[in-house]
Amino acid sequence: MLFGDVLKQDLHALVGECFPGLTPVVCANLPYNVTTPVLTALIESGCFERITVMIQREVARRICASPGTADYGAFGLFVQWHCETEILFDVPPSCFVPQPKVTSSVIRLTKREAPPVSVTDEALLFRVIRAAFNQRRKTLVNALNVGLGLPKERVEKVLISCGFDPKIRGEVLDLGGFAKITDEIHSLDPADL
Repeated sequence: MLFGDVLKQDLHALVGECFPGLTPVVCANLPYNVTTPVLTALIESGCFERITVMIQREVARRICASPGTADYGAFGLFVQWHCETEILFDVPPSCFVPQPKVTSSVIRLTKREAPPVSVTDEALLFRVIRAAFNQRRKTLVNALNVGLGLPKERVEKVLISCGFDPKIRGEVLDLGGFAKITDEIHSLDPADL
C-alpha cells in the first residue's frame, strides 16, 4: 500500500515501478473538491487504460455532456478528447452515512487509442476551447478575440472559412468543429493578424 498525494506523484514512474507488465486501471471514490485536478493528472499521465470513479453527479454530467447542452464545457471536451466517457449509474445520498447533500455518479473513462478527430496543434486546440468557454455567453468571435487576442475581423473570416455563422457560440461546436477552427487559425500568416 502506498500513501501519498496523487497530485504530487509521478504517476507514470509509479505505475512502471509498481505494476510492470500489467494493464493499470483506476477505481476510486474521489474527494469532490479535487475531482478536476485528479482526473486531469490521471488522464495526462497516459498510463491508465480505464478510470472508474465516483464523483458528484453534476461533474459527471459535465464530463459526458454533448454540444448545445447546459453542462457542455471545456473540461468535458478535454476528457472526451482523451477518453470515451460513460455514466454507469447514480448513487443517491441515502447510500452514505452521514448523507451528503448531493447525488453521486459512477463514471467510466476508457482511454482512446487516438483522439476522436485530427488537429494540427493540440495545444492551440485547447487554447481555443478554453477561450470559447471562458466567455460562454459571448459569440465565438468575441470570445476568441479576447481569449486569443485575435482581431475580430480575422476571427470572423476564420469562422466563415470553416463554414460557421460568425454569430455562433462555442457551446454548440463539437470537437470536430473546434479542430477545424484551430487548424484554420494555425494556418494563418502572422502578417494577416
